[in-house]
Amino acid sequence: MIIRHLVSSDLDDLVALYEHLHRADDPVPERSILESAWEELMSSRRYRYYGGFQNGELVSSCVLTIIPNLTRGCRPYGLIENVVTHVRHRRRGYGKAILNRALAEAWAENCYKVMLMTGRKDDATLRFYRSAGFDANDKQAFIARPNAR
Repeated sequence: MIIRHLVSSDLDDLVALYEHLHRADDPVPERSILESAWEELMSSRRYRYYGGFQNGELVSSCVLTIIPNLTRGCRPYGLIENVVTHVRHRRRGYGKAILNRALAEAWAENCYKVMLMTGRKDDATLRFYRSAGFDANDKQAFIARPNAR
């Protein structure tokens, strides 16, 4: 698998890969909204989209956001989201390779930690994240959503 940063022309492949991320998701917005969001993401060095390609096909991806910080000696921290591997390509080490690449870049940027949350509760997913170096017992995550009260 070849891992590289995604570029503007990878948008359609990424959107197609995201069909393997959630069983149900909000519909993809109209093209102009999608392209505007992608352009904003691509124009900032804070957002890093990684893609794993097998025979030219995007089969795995994640995004790392580097967040500036005023504590920890002004060292930034990272947040990894949208970790996905195409269902036909799972259990081959692609997801772990993508995470390793994102973590390596976060450490190179002097991040003092990288966080990742998952809504999945199955043991296989939790073992996967642990095997990639994430500690499920370090901190507790809380999520707020609009109209959740």
